[in-house]
Amino acid sequence: MNNWFETSRSVVYPWHCDHYGHMNTRWYVHQFDDSGFHIWTLAGCPHSRSRAQGVETVAARYTIDYLREMVAGQLLVVRCGFVRLGNKSVTHLHRMFDADSGTLHAAMECVEVFFDPKTRKSAPMPDDIRAVLERKLADPDEDWSTGLGAGG
Repeated sequence: MNNWFETSRSVVYPWHCDHYGHMNTRWYVHQFDDSGFHIWTLAGCPHSRSRAQGVETVAARYTIDYLREMVAGQLLVVRCGFVRLGNKSVTHLHRMFDADSGTLHAAMECVEVFFDPKTRKSAPMPDDIRAVLERKLADPDEDWSTGLGAGG
């Protein structure tokens, strides 16, 4: 089952580009970070659910692979999926595609940690959230670009 979610669509604006003429890294991070907020709701675990249980999630690590340049005027799509569950953490992968061609331009792995805002320490993942996410785990080897591009 395909558990990849479309979490963002945008356009590369000229002010996103640096002196090399391609989108600057700060805007890739912006797109991926926004995407990371949406994945929770799309998977059925909105942030309000974890907050009600006294925990939040915080980003612990981002690893980004820049594969092809994005330039002003390009339309982009970000797809994201949960791929690993730990005791106190989750890992989700994001891929940024050209919306017209379906070409992969960048990929990011994010590790988020459950966090108790009162103690300021990591916390166990709530069991009900784990149960939902276990059903939403995605296969990182699956074709993420399905449905993108002119013919998609």
